[in-house]
Amino acid sequence: MASRARQISVWMLKGIGLLIAAVFLYQLWLFGWVCWYAWQPPQSSAVMREEISRLRDTDPQAGIDYRWVDYAQISTRLKQAVVAAEDGNFVEHGGVDWDAIESAYAHNRELAEAREAAIARGRKPSSRPMRGGSTITQQLAKNLLLSNERSYVRKGQELVITYMIELVMSKQRILELYLNVAEWGEGVFGAEAAAQHYFGISASKLSAYQSAKLAAMLPRPRFYDKNRNSAYLASRTDVLARRIGSAEIP
Repeated sequence: MASRARQISVWMLKGIGLLIAAVFLYQLWLFGWVCWYAWQPPQSSAVMREEISRLRDTDPQAGIDYRWVDYAQISTRLKQAVVAAEDGNFVEHGGVDWDAIESAYAHNRELAEAREAAIARGRKPSSRPMRGGSTITQQLAKNLLLSNERSYVRKGQELVITYMIELVMSKQRILELYLNVAEWGEGVFGAEAAAQHYFGISASKLSAYQSAKLAAMLPRPRFYDKNRNSAYLASRTDVLARRIGSAEIP
């Protein structure tokens, strides 16, 4: 029996060793892609490929609109609006803004409790949106190499990639990549495609108000693509248009 137990223990240790080796090699593979994207524009992203697959469920010929433009070809106003909307401490943090995560958690818990109380009293619950605590770097990690899936494993991997990105890329490169791969509507990816889709102009020509509107769309791009006259979108756009000037960008 003792011999049998030792044999099982050896096989278990070998299995654990192989698992650790596989995880390490996967992280190394991801780091290789991060290094590549530090210098080269992506031909597509994980979220783009996910969206193409979704669209082709109903239309086999469906595609997406994605057009890469360099940092200098994107309106400064859009850069400022996106930072103001998504990650006010972008130039200061090291990839993860723990204070923003804590603030978002408290806000969302309070909002959930208020909605439950309203329903219990037979009233209409608040339509205020939940708040996310992810930084621009975290969102870039997800968009480039992961997916929109919500799970603790995916979130953990997102954090690892986030620190890889911050290690090898400048803040300017991170923002350049994010603005080019962000989803901005039904099959619409990147600042150039978004500017053409909504306003019929290039990303370099976006005004402060247009930039604020695009930034306001980011949390729910497909919804706002179909609901462009949303009262909340208009209100959020006005707020961001006033905050643009104070946003610090690389």
